[in-house]
Amino acid sequence: MKKLLIEFLKEHFNQVVENWSEKLYQIFKDKLFEAQIRTFVESSITTFIEVLEEGDYKIADQYLIDIYTLFARANLNLLEVSQMFGQGRYAVLNIIEKEIASPTDPVILLGFIDEIIEQVLVRYAMLHQEAKMKELKYERDRLAFKLELNQQYLKNILHTSDSAIMMVDENEKFIAWNKGAERIFGYTEKEIIGKPSSFLLPEGEKYQEELRQIQEEVKKGVTKILETERKTKDGRILSVRLSVSRLPASNGSYSGRSIVIKDFTEYKKLQAQIDQSEKLAVIGQLAAGVAHEIGNPLASISSLVQILQRKSQDPFFSEQLSYIKENIDRISKIVRELVDFSRPPSYERAMHDITDVIKTALGIVKYDKRVRNVKFVTDLKNSLPKINIAADQLLQVFVNILINALDAIEGNGTITVKSNYDDEYIYIDIIDDGCGMDEKTMEKIFDPFFTTKEVGKGTGLGLSVSYGIIKQYNGEILVKSKLNEGSKFTVKIPIKLNS
Repeated sequence: MKKLLIEFLKEHFNQVVENWSEKLYQIFKDKLFEAQIRTFVESSITTFIEVLEEGDYKIADQYLIDIYTLFARANLNLLEVSQMFGQGRYAVLNIIEKEIASPTDPVILLGFIDEIIEQVLVRYAMLHQEAKMKELKYERDRLAFKLELNQQYLKNILHTSDSAIMMVDENEKFIAWNKGAERIFGYTEKEIIGKPSSFLLPEGEKYQEELRQIQEEVKKGVTKILETERKTKDGRILSVRLSVSRLPASNGSYSGRSIVIKDFTEYKKLQAQIDQSEKLAVIGQLAAGVAHEIGNPLASISSLVQILQRKSQDPFFSEQLSYIKENIDRISKIVRELVDFSRPPSYERAMHDITDVIKTALGIVKYDKRVRNVKFVTDLKNSLPKINIAADQLLQVFVNILINALDAIEGNGTITVKSNYDDEYIYIDIIDDGCGMDEKTMEKIFDPFFTTKEVGKGTGLGLSVSYGIIKQYNGEILVKSKLNEGSKFTVKIPIKLNS
């Protein structure tokens, strides 16, 4: 019977192809092209013949792979694939009934066809299942990798953030602590986990009340943002900005809170410096206005004194007028320097003798009320080489250092200013016999915002700015100091400067 079926399929190959293809095209024309349907039908009949001849279904493996690829692209499910093979069975049956005469039983022939189609469908279903399992495994691995990547990403954010990120459980104990928190507060994760949420609070009822308010509001679902203070491991009090959010449990109940803290200490200092700069700007404008108002009547008084000097014949009277003239000139000089100092600085370079800049700086500092008991000693080298500088910048440097010297001697002592030069550099020494500095302080004196003065009495920017100015000229500021003995600042500036 197998031989008879093989002969039948070969003899009626084209007729079966036409009949089967026509039926499939009517059903699947929205999913498959006519050429694709015809190719499937021809390869199916050819495979059936080969399986019948060899008696081995392994021959159909490549055929199954090809049609699986075709059907997968067309997004056909197993039921639709079964329907396609079912139409093939009917196509063969119709031709058998017309072409096969008795005594051959068409049912037996159809049984062989059914067996082949059934086996092919089973193998196709196994291939389909295996492919889907591989897809599921790939998707599972992809999702697992994505989940791991996201977890690593979140972990990196948590640990590399500059902000302190921490979590507190419902029992008010720390359960999470990132590297940002370690950098800001100094405690390691091991040191902080399990500690109470009040562990970082400074002393005082104010902060305990603040914590109680945070607990109450966050439990209600309110995200709390406030500026406050927190204490570090070494006892420093930091200005911080706090953002606190509720952590819900799986059933929606309160299970703790997340806390994000940003260190606002430097921001606060910077804001204070900006405020101070604005105040200084206003004072500068006011000083310029006052100086001009004083200057005009002084010029009139000076003229009248000179007229009286020329007319007076009395020696005592002439001496007193001379004394008045000297003080008027002194006031006039102060007014001129106030006006000069209140003007916006000029950073245009020109050839200058640094001695003139030093003398101007000394003249400004000598008007400070603290200099009454201060002795100024100068040893300025004659004919220093002129160098290409912005005089206003150098004036700022020398004034800053001299004011620091005044602070160091607290209004009682000696400030010595010397200048010298060699083939490469000009050296300006500013020496005081004041309180001096230890090594730890000397390491930080050029850091921005570092100051040993009380709050409101120093910006911590003077020496930092001065250092930057001298560095622009490829120079240096060298410091020697001993506690309770005094300090020596040496400004070292190259003679040959780039323009």
